[in-house]
Amino acid sequence: MAGLAAAFGSGAMTNSIAELEDADCILVIGSNTTSSHPLVATRIFRAKEKGAKVIVVDPRKIQLVHQADLHVRHNLGTDVALVNGIMHVILANGWHNQAFVDERTEGFEELRGVVEQYTPERTAEITGVSVEDIRTMAEWYAKARASSIVYCMGITQHTTGVDNVKSLANLAMLTGHIGRESTGVNPLRGQNNVQGACDMGGLPNVYPGYQAVNVPENREKFEKVWNAKLSDKVGLTIPGILEGLNSGSVKAVYVVGENPMVSDPDIHHVEKALRSAELLVVQDIFLTPTAELAHVVLPGASFAEKDGTFSNTERRVQRVRQAIKPIGQARADWEIIQDLSTRFGYPMNYESPAAILDEVAQVTPSYGGITFDRLEGDGLSWPCPNSEHPGTKFLHAGRFSRGLGLFHAIEYKPPAEVVDVDYPFWLTTGRVHVHYHTGTMTRNSPSLHEEMPEGFLEINPQDARTLGVKSGDTVRVSSRRGEVLVRVDLTTRVRQGMVFMPFHFVESCANILTNPAHDPIAKIPEYKVCAVTLEKAA
Repeated sequence: MAGLAAAFGSGAMTNSIAELEDADCILVIGSNTTSSHPLVATRIFRAKEKGAKVIVVDPRKIQLVHQADLHVRHNLGTDVALVNGIMHVILANGWHNQAFVDERTEGFEELRGVVEQYTPERTAEITGVSVEDIRTMAEWYAKARASSIVYCMGITQHTTGVDNVKSLANLAMLTGHIGRESTGVNPLRGQNNVQGACDMGGLPNVYPGYQAVNVPENREKFEKVWNAKLSDKVGLTIPGILEGLNSGSVKAVYVVGENPMVSDPDIHHVEKALRSAELLVVQDIFLTPTAELAHVVLPGASFAEKDGTFSNTERRVQRVRQAIKPIGQARADWEIIQDLSTRFGYPMNYESPAAILDEVAQVTPSYGGITFDRLEGDGLSWPCPNSEHPGTKFLHAGRFSRGLGLFHAIEYKPPAEVVDVDYPFWLTTGRVHVHYHTGTMTRNSPSLHEEMPEGFLEINPQDARTLGVKSGDTVRVSSRRGEVLVRVDLTTRVRQGMVFMPFHFVESCANILTNPAHDPIAKIPEYKVCAVTLEKAA
């Protein structure tokens, strides 16, 4: 994964959002773009108007399907098999970019050896996608002048999330659709500053700028700048923290701007773990279900109440300017953290967010030329290594960060949980256009709440007839982890045997049901696939 992160921008888009509208083919996979990233969707609409082929790969019939030239409804959790099948067709027809493969990549023969096994017929059997559609996707994507891949958490939130991302990287490199305008592998980040949080070291294995904590030179650099002794041990991800709380190896948790009592899988397990903490501190802008469990709540300031920067999904660093003074006892996050650090015996004396960004530029090469003064207007996209650099529109022009792009030969693995006699329905989760993430902000907006005040379960009408339910009825949805009561919405957006729930609603919390099994490398849980049973509620 380290090689992949280096080659493909550590989770950021390789290309800019604006470039999408000049792509000739756009492959949207695992992204409900109009609901979750509407401004990105407008670029896809513009590309369509200019004649681009739009391929949507999604088990549900999402809104973007109405703009698509081809909609492919694959079985949940079969992304690797599908992409391998597409690459099989590309190689069989000689549509790959051999010059790019020879000059810019390594590991091609190993990839070919695996992909050869994924004939269109075998791929169709695994994925449920027709042989004809597999061939069409391969031809459109490979033959276009500039093809772009757009994906989101429908790709990453699987026990094979890393494999899924690597497969898309394989496809882009095989065809040479990377390192040029309007091409690339473009993940859409799930929240507004998650890119910035990762850039600043909000991950357990890296310092800011994705500099590994277990590399001695990195540690020594940060020890010198911060005048502190640092550990070379990789920290815990959320699953590890929860396990540590239950085992007693983790005693205290400090949660900033996160709401795991709604957003994490197997909520009963999450609650048990958080209640085991000797100290739970939550810093947020509203009293969330997680904050209700806390021993201490620290009121943070919202985006409108503070100065600073956000880094978005296309690596663009932009200014955030204070519009109003913080309300009540709320304070900017950096001020709270600085005071806590000082009280713990490590004094911090930053005067402003601008001073913090100056230090970021000092220790993070990709941010080396980014200062408040240079962020007037549209901001700058990293890498921006010095004060004269204009920022980087797209990555990997001429060479990859690691030198040669590395192909990964990946075999398909089924989801961690599959349907059976006891749990015969596939459940997948996601977002709706009205609400955002755990609803911390949007469900406190009266107008948005009024538009969609409660959760729902999408069921295919044929399944509903079998169950004896109709729209508006309440059903009990049960998995191996718990059960919820939720209102039924009959729709052909989902196929027979599959149901969908948005996860925004704590009253009908989809994540009571979801599977905490996670990717072995990235540790992301398998939110997108689990098995459930349904019954009409009394």
